[in-house]
Amino acid sequence: MRIFAFILGLLAAPAAAHEFWLEPLAYQVEANGNLTAHIVNGQDFKGVTLPFVPQRFAHFIAFNGNNSLQVTSRIGDSPALNQAPASEGLNVVAYQARNSTVSYETWEKFQKFLDHKDLGDQLANHEARGVPLENFQEVYSRFSKTLIGVGSAAGADRRTGLETEIVALTNPYTDDLSAGMRVQLFYRTDVRANEQIEVFEKDDEGTVVIFMVRTDDQGIATVPVKSGYAYMLDAVVLREPAARLATDTQAAWETLWANLTFMAP
Repeated sequence: MRIFAFILGLLAAPAAAHEFWLEPLAYQVEANGNLTAHIVNGQDFKGVTLPFVPQRFAHFIAFNGNNSLQVTSRIGDSPALNQAPASEGLNVVAYQARNSTVSYETWEKFQKFLDHKDLGDQLANHEARGVPLENFQEVYSRFSKTLIGVGSAAGADRRTGLETEIVALTNPYTDDLSAGMRVQLFYRTDVRANEQIEVFEKDDEGTVVIFMVRTDDQGIATVPVKSGYAYMLDAVVLREPAARLATDTQAAWETLWANLTFMAP
């Protein structure tokens, strides 16, 4: 009975804070080491760790080149990822959360969020669709990745099938980072040109600095990085939900969050 109540509590736990990311316990491990990472929900690169709950995600997979490996932790495990890598080299771990919803009491609160994520002024669109300006819903989904170097850490990031995704064009553990970390932002099969990526930079004492970069016409952005710092990148797609999703969730808006974490050695 206690176990059943524990599982229900995990499924009901709120996930309404802004960012949602994978945070490795170690970004670089020995060739015979394990991939270990927390699922974290929070803001400003600080948050609450979440245990492994299969009902919460659609995909949780580690990739290395053409090799892939499902994450098969036990329910309630924390860290949620703790297993052998797909193989030696750069391992890319991808997590797709199931949809969740959040309510906005006022339009002003929603517009504040839109301004922060550089998603434009959507008031005219909102009103034209006949949606009330108070007590409306947003449905959101999370698409999170992390880069873990195993052994030599050789290799490259790749598209993992996430609907929106940040792909590293630089291997942070083997490449020269003096000119920055290059990444490319995707939505489905298209690059996202001239879009904002929010960057969270954390030192070894946990102090976080936040700044923004923009993608070019090829969806590519360069992030300046510092040796010994951990980084989280975050970019959001805003769209009207499909008819069925809108009916199921009563949501007026849908957001898709792409997230990537890595460390500059």
